[in-house]
Amino acid sequence: MTDQHPITPPRELVRQWIAEIWHEGTPVQVAQSDLHLAARAAQWGADQELEACCDWASKYLPYLGDFPMPEDKLRAARRPKPPSLKESALNALEHILRHSQTDHGANTIRRALEALPDD
Repeated sequence: MTDQHPITPPRELVRQWIAEIWHEGTPVQVAQSDLHLAARAAQWGADQELEACCDWASKYLPYLGDFPMPEDKLRAARRPKPPSLKESALNALEHILRHSQTDHGANTIRRALEALPDD
């Protein structure tokens, strides 16, 4: 996996786990499949813990009418959705404008992006 995420165990820790299981202290090479399996296992464990916390929140934290349910807020905070393509394009455009001397049609591009539906 090339995307590093806080839930992904570091390579050195995966190497240590592989060495403990298979090689009894002999130096090992960590394969990409080892990293993938460790990342998937860590994500599964984190998702199980999040769901347990959400279940607890739904039982013990009050729901206050017009506000999001506590477990929905917890899920949104702990598993935020990545920005949409539209949001990413608008952010990139803002970055370009901050570092450019001229507009080069950027306002036209911005209006076109803002006219697109949100996904």
